[in-house]
Amino acid sequence: MTDNKDKFVFKIVVVGDSAVGKTSLIMKFTQGTFQENYIQTIGAQLSSFEDEINGDKIELFFWDIAGQDTFHFLRPAFYQGSRAAIVVYSIEDSSHGKKSFEHVDEWYEDIKLYCGDVPIILLGNKVDLIDKKKLKEKKVLKILKKYGFIGYYKTSAKTGEDVIKAFQTLIKELYHKYKGLSAQ
Repeated sequence: MTDNKDKFVFKIVVVGDSAVGKTSLIMKFTQGTFQENYIQTIGAQLSSFEDEINGDKIELFFWDIAGQDTFHFLRPAFYQGSRAAIVVYSIEDSSHGKKSFEHVDEWYEDIKLYCGDVPIILLGNKVDLIDKKKLKEKKVLKILKKYGFIGYYKTSAKTGEDVIKAFQTLIKELYHKYKGLSAQ
């Protein structure tokens, strides 16, 4: 008896300015944990996660790329072979939050330059630090339309709000894209 199940391996880059919560989001998704103290990523950090869809095994490697300009020269190597990307900015109402949103364009351009046409989701993280009723999303809607992100989620690595939903959206997109290719 043969096993008709497939195995998929996907590299996903997670990018955004420093201190927007990239590492925390990955930890929340892969381990269900949140660390209160900020730990700066140096270069890139690799995390893995296994999933299953319709009996097919899915192995994910998340490349958490440092947001500091100091590590800009390393990024092309880190992007290589990525099948998808997550762009993270801080949704908090502060100068850091505003700057991190302004840099979404640059992160998007990097992904397109080094990864080509891959599925990308946008995460506005730290939603637990704001009053959602006061959130103005005109600029976000504009950037979503401009770049055609496959999804946008307001997440909290601390509370877990929409973290699983966001990551699962990307995983399912990859699975259907590559399952379709393997069936041909």
